Amino acid sequence: MLPDLFDLSAIAEQLTGYDACFFCLGVSSAGMKEAEYTRATYDLTLAVARVLARQNPRMTFLYVSGTGTDSSERGRSMWARVKGKTENDLLKLPFAAAYMLRPGYIQPMHGIRSKTAIYRALYAVIAPTYPLWKAILGKYVTTTEDLGRAMIKIAKQGAPKHVLENQDINLA
Repeated sequence: MLPDLFDLSAIAEQLTGYDACFFCLGVSSAGMKEAEYTRATYDLTLAVARVLARQNPRMTFLYVSGTGTDSSERGRSMWARVKGKTENDLLKLPFAAAYMLRPGYIQPMHGIRSKTAIYRALYAVIAPTYPLWKAILGKYVTTTEDLGRAMIKIAKQGAPKHVLENQDINLA
């Protein structure tokens, strides 16, 4: 039998004494079957979060999800259902606070590059016109810098709600 790759019991003691977790890990659902996307998105996230909640009950947990996430868990879009279930179950864990951040389009800043070729191409095309996109579609776009600043502020000060859409992120 294969070991459970998400069993963190061997390192749980090393995951003690933290005030916040910024969980920004994610994969594109493109070309993935629901079971494998669920394993990468839901199973891994909840495995880490459960250990962190147990080891750090005063922790603030921030999860980067995405615009369009389906909190009902019943919609047509596979990725949105999986993200919705992930958010819902994270909010049930005994953290001091948990926040689900739902950015829309995120413009990379300061040399950040996507590992996905199609996204790199998209970012290269949009980058010169990003100020225009921001002016027209401001509530749907943000930057890696603005997202990071919002996460730090929310971790320190909290936020008025636990599910934050892109416009909430930009206002933080």
